[in-house]
Amino acid sequence: MAAAGSGFEDPPADVVAQAAAAFGLLASPARLHIVWALAQGESDVTGLAERVGGALPAVSQHLTKLKLAGLVGSRREGRRQVYYVDDPDVVDVVRLLVGRLTDRAAPPRRRLHGL
Repeated sequence: MAAAGSGFEDPPADVVAQAAAAFGLLASPARLHIVWALAQGESDVTGLAERVGGALPAVSQHLTKLKLAGLVGSRREGRRQVYYVDDPDVVDVVRLLVGRLTDRAAPPRRRLHGL
């Protein structure tokens, strides 16, 4: 059904529910930081724990939730489990939002007169 005067179709209820579930998982600062870190490149749980400043068991639990939701995947490399973002659309959304918020938080650049 189109919203009045917008020209856009409303998404099906199941799509809205899936989006809400993904945003719900990313509402945790720790999980959002983990997804942000994985968007920059693959990592094992030890590297992620060091990067996001979390305890190893907590980061492992967050990864399990993200993996069950299909946002993060993993593969075995020898003894290590390597994690990566399994949904490129999530990477786009996270990069867009965090990038925009970072830009807003940055102090405005001052222009030199005459340049």
